[in-house]
Amino acid sequence: MMHMTLYWGKDVTLLIDSWKTDSWLSYLLTLLACFIFSSFYQYMEDRRLRFGSLASSTPSLPSSAAAPLIPKYRRSAKFMTAVLFGVNSAIGYLLMLVIMSFNGGVLLAVVSGLAVGYLFFRFSDEDPVVVDNACACA
Repeated sequence: MMHMTLYWGKDVTLLIDSWKTDSWLSYLLTLLACFIFSSFYQYMEDRRLRFGSLASSTPSLPSSAAAPLIPKYRRSAKFMTAVLFGVNSAIGYLLMLVIMSFNGGVLLAVVSGLAVGYLFFRFSDEDPVVVDNACACA
């Protein structure tokens, strides 16, 4: 039976019926996987934003030799931005479904993984990436 309120315990089912935890070891490994997966989400978001800034940046040296290469470079950067957006959206929705298990430990693992991933991958003082959309899912 699926829980509809927040609960604390080692018995949890995530995403598929075969991913069930029945011991403390499997529960802790599941929490570690949730932590790593949510940190990876922040890493992928950073890569996507950087590719997006590369795709929209203007070339610094408009020399005649480098000019034919710029459209191909921008096209590939735009394509990679779109691919990373799709991958990152899928990861984000999977993390949302994981949190919908309503297990308190899973919730804390995902939120702390997102915070640590943000700290390591997206919180940099040099070369900030400006986001023009305040929506968390974009």
